[in-house]
Amino acid sequence: MGHLVPLAEFAKRLVLTHNFSATFVLPTFAPVLPTEKSFLDSLPTGINYILLPPVNFDDMPDDVKIETLAALMVSRSLPSLRDVLKSLVSSFRVVALVVDLFATDAFDVAAEFNLSPYIFFASTAMNLSLFLHLPKLDESVSCEYRDLPEPIQIPGCPPVHGKDLLDPVQDRKNDAYKWLLHIVKRYRLAEGIIINSFKELEGGAIKALQEEEPRKPLVYPIGPLVQMGGAEDGSDCLRWLDDQPRGSVLLVSFGSIGTHSFDQLTELALGLEMSEHRFLWIVRSPNGKDAIIGVDDRNNPFAFLPNGFLDRTKGFGLVLPSWGPQAQILSHGSTGGFLTHCGWNSTLESVVNGVPLIAWPLYAEQKMNAVILTEDLKVALRLEVGENGIVGRTEIAKVVKDLMEGEEGNLIRSRMRGLKDAAGLVLNEDGDSTKQLAQLAQKWKNKIIN
Repeated sequence: MGHLVPLAEFAKRLVLTHNFSATFVLPTFAPVLPTEKSFLDSLPTGINYILLPPVNFDDMPDDVKIETLAALMVSRSLPSLRDVLKSLVSSFRVVALVVDLFATDAFDVAAEFNLSPYIFFASTAMNLSLFLHLPKLDESVSCEYRDLPEPIQIPGCPPVHGKDLLDPVQDRKNDAYKWLLHIVKRYRLAEGIIINSFKELEGGAIKALQEEEPRKPLVYPIGPLVQMGGAEDGSDCLRWLDDQPRGSVLLVSFGSIGTHSFDQLTELALGLEMSEHRFLWIVRSPNGKDAIIGVDDRNNPFAFLPNGFLDRTKGFGLVLPSWGPQAQILSHGSTGGFLTHCGWNSTLESVVNGVPLIAWPLYAEQKMNAVILTEDLKVALRLEVGENGIVGRTEIAKVVKDLMEGEEGNLIRSRMRGLKDAAGLVLNEDGDSTKQLAQLAQKWKNKIIN
């Protein structure tokens, strides 16, 4: 969903503003979840979707990385994709195949049908810059990146320590890294790469990406693309927010699949209580083995909270089990801060609404995102992890107070308001992101004419 939502927003703009139609072709390896099916069924007229037959992963070990599964799901779905494209090109003037950042193997099929190959990159310009630089980095570095004594210089980006690079590059012997390297080596086969970012947010990275080099695809920054839900979603918590003072509530949420261990969940609960600040917490049941789980409605996250926590915080806290209307919460006037895992969709929603952040990255490229937010843009505070790998309650309470009432929090809030204004400008009729999308759309229309 983290990749599908911004891609759908991109498709909506093509359809509603530039008179294209779009079809999503989705590889699968399991039945589609109800939330995913509901989302796909809600797409507007002019956007269709096709689910490819599930691929078989019975030969995969139980501990296989998600990045490996994503790559294999694409490669094993190529025959089905070929059949779908054959049908589509017989009925429509198809001009481009826009693939997810893990799906560059599909370029081979695009070439068979003379379709322009593009990538929709649902992450940061910084991460894209790393991907394009990774083959050279792989050749020049012999050890694990986390063991390098000096930070890594990604073109156009602030220096990043190897331990803060995205998860699949942390073990170069693992299949996930080998697959990622295979995928990114094919990035230069793309005619263009569409990124969900904008210059005021990632100016250095975007400038480096748009510098002309041989065999380097054109890069189109068209963000911020964020999903805006209807006000009817989660109306109970929105009514609770209506009763709170303006800018007084801290949203606490870790995305659609993020959670913590039982011990960390306890420290987080007690830290929020110690802060004595209003909060709205979307909580999930803990998982001691991993920081990523699937949503399981049979779990009752409230059962894992400290005894008496809900009663003691009833006057200033609201806890939602498993899900909440994040986009609407962030756009509400009572929301004054966001404790986040630094997922890029969540980050962009915060920027669009001018909500300052507390960074608590968990997985994927989120540590890199935290570097952008805390060290480059300076619109977030970073929580310090203890020697036991746990962020303690005292640290949580302190940082919450710093953001919500401290002088540093006020500076961060001011910078985030500036980014909010910039995000609004780039999406205006004459804004940079609007122009970038128009250039891309015209390029595809010219292909139809020719």
